Amino acid sequence: MTQRELTPADYIAMLRRRWVLVVVLAAIGGPLAYGVARILPAKYKSQTLVLVQPPTVSDNIVRPLDSIDPTERLASMKQEILSRTRLEPIIRQFGLYPEDVSRLSMDTLVERLQDAVEVTPVQPMAETRANNLPGFYINVTLSDPRMAQEICTAITSMFIEESIRGSQQRSKTTTDFLAQQLDEAKKNLDDQDKKLAAFKSIYLNTLPDQEQTNLNLLTGLTSQLDAATQALSRAQQDKSFAESLLTQQIGAWQQSQSATGASPDTLQEQLATLQTQLASLQARYTDDYPDVIKAKHDIAMLQKRIADEGPEKPADPNKIRAGVVEPAQITQLRAQVHSFDQMIAEKSKEQERIKEEIKTYEARVQSSPVVEEQYKELTRGYQTALDSYNDLLKKKTDADMAVQLASDSAGEQFSVLDPANLPTKPSFPNRPLFAAGGLGGGLALGLGLAFLMEMRDSSLKSERDVEFALRLPVLAVVPSIQPVASKRPRRGAGQMPADSNLGLGARA
Repeated sequence: MTQRELTPADYIAMLRRRWVLVVVLAAIGGPLAYGVARILPAKYKSQTLVLVQPPTVSDNIVRPLDSIDPTERLASMKQEILSRTRLEPIIRQFGLYPEDVSRLSMDTLVERLQDAVEVTPVQPMAETRANNLPGFYINVTLSDPRMAQEICTAITSMFIEESIRGSQQRSKTTTDFLAQQLDEAKKNLDDQDKKLAAFKSIYLNTLPDQEQTNLNLLTGLTSQLDAATQALSRAQQDKSFAESLLTQQIGAWQQSQSATGASPDTLQEQLATLQTQLASLQARYTDDYPDVIKAKHDIAMLQKRIADEGPEKPADPNKIRAGVVEPAQITQLRAQVHSFDQMIAEKSKEQERIKEEIKTYEARVQSSPVVEEQYKELTRGYQTALDSYNDLLKKKTDADMAVQLASDSAGEQFSVLDPANLPTKPSFPNRPLFAAGGLGGGLALGLGLAFLMEMRDSSLKSERDVEFALRLPVLAVVPSIQPVASKRPRRGAGQMPADSNLGLGARA
C-alpha cells in the first residue's frame, strides 16, 4: 500500500479503521492540557496606555529642539529605564521575588523583571506621518496582580519623568552650545569689524566706492591745471609786453632828458636795465630770437665800455634823481609789471599745488586695484562672520522659544490615557486556550499515529491492493463464507478480513 498512489477513498478507509485511536487521543488531549494549565503558576498582566501629545504650537512657528525619531527615542528611553541601575531600586522598594532574593543574584532578578516588562509602540494610522508615534503600551506581567499594577504604574512614571528630564537636558545642552557658539561668533565679528574699520582709516580716500570720485576729482584738477597754466602763460606774456613798453618808454624818456640837459643814467644803470630786458625776453623766447641776440650784444658792448672807462664812482642817487620825476605812464607800466609778477608768482604756486594734488589722486587711482582686493577680502570675511552670527542668533532665539514652550507644558509630552489596571484574570495560562490546544494536539497525534500504523500494515485490504501486489487483473470475486458455529473469524498473518472478498486472478 505504501508503494502505490493513495486516493481519497484510501484515506477515508484508513480513518474508518483507526477512528477509535484518533477519538481517544483527542478526548484525552483536551482535559490533559486543561489540567496542566491549572497546575502552572498564574501570571497577571497590568497594562497602561501612554499617549504622545504633539506640541500645542505648530512646528512652523516654533521648531522643536528634539529632532530624534520618536520611535528611536522610545527605544533609547526603554534601554535607559530597563537598565540594572533603574530596576534594582524598584526590586528593593517593592520587595519583588522575596523567595529568590537570597538564592539568586541581583542580575538574575533584574533580567527576570526585564522579561516581565514589555513596551509596545502604538502603530500610527495610514493617513498620519510615518515617523509619528501616537503612543505606546506598557505591560507588566507578574504572579501578583496588585504588584503588577504597582510596578506598571512605577514604570510609567519613570517613562514620563525620563521624557521630561531628557527634553530639558537636550534643551539645556542645545542652548548652552548655541550660546557658546554665539559668543565666539560675536568675538569673530568684532575682530572683523575692527580690522575693517582700521583698513578704512588707513585707506580712507582709496576705497573701491571712492574710485569714481577720485577719477572725477582728478579730471577736475586736470582742468584746473590747464586753466592755471594758460593763466600763467597769459600773465607772462602780459608782463613781457608791459616790460617791453616800459623799456621803450624809459628809453624815450631818457633821450628826452638828454636833449633837455638832464643827467642821463649811469653806465651801471643802463647795464641793469639791459639785463632786465634780457631776462624778460629769455622768459618768453629762446636764445636764437633776434631781440634776445640784440640784447646780449648791447650788454656785451656796454660791459666792454664800462671796462674801458674803468670803475666809476658811485653817484649819489639823491643828486642824480634830484629834481627828476618819471612820467606817470612809466610809473603805471612799472606798477603793471609788478602786478604781473605777483600774478605769475600766485599762478606758479597754484600750478604747483594742483600738480601735487594730481599726483596724490593719481597715486590713489593707481593703488585702487590693490586696495580693492584687500578690501574685498576683508568685507568677505566680515560678511561671513556677520551671516554666521545672524544664523546663530536666530537659532539661539528659536531654542529659547522652544525651551520656553517646553517649560510652559506646550511642547511634546507624555500623558497617561489609561492608568495601570488591576488584573482580575490571569493572562497566563489561558485555560480554554490550553484545552483547545490539547484537543487539537491530541487530534493531530491520533491522525499521525493512525497514518503511521497504516503505512506499516502490509495486509491486503482491497481489490487495488491485490492487483498492485499480484500484478494481475481480478477476474472474479468469491464472497467470504463463515462457518455457522464460528462467531469470530480467524485471521492469520497476511489474511484478508472476514467481510472482504477474495479475488482470484489469471493472466490473460
